[in-house]
Amino acid sequence: MTAEVFDPNAAAVTMTDAAIRHFESKLSAQADKIIRLSTEVSGCTGYAYVLDFADAAEVSDEVLKPSEKITLAVDPEALKVLRGTEIDLAVEGINRVIKFNNPNVVAECGCGESFSIS
Repeated sequence: MTAEVFDPNAAAVTMTDAAIRHFESKLSAQADKIIRLSTEVSGCTGYAYVLDFADAAEVSDEVLKPSEKITLAVDPEALKVLRGTEIDLAVEGINRVIKFNNPNVVAECGCGESFSIS
């Protein structure tokens, strides 16, 4: 049996190597842009992830550097549902899909567009 220990210094959100390569490629065509991650109340389950390109972080955002070429700003209101989330790029058949491996999720809707936390 193992126990997970909360680490207040842990990064709020991380990215896999596949996600880093994907976003570095996307940002290469978006000079001086950053990625901003937030959530919104949505769907049948509760929350939805929102990924946007932005010119700069908001004043209260948590700013992370998953790689030299990527700046990720995380909305402070979303941190309570996102802390510990890993962003991945998954290949499903011929499609590439951004996946959020969020340890806080307790339920997802059938289509995968929204989630809830405890």
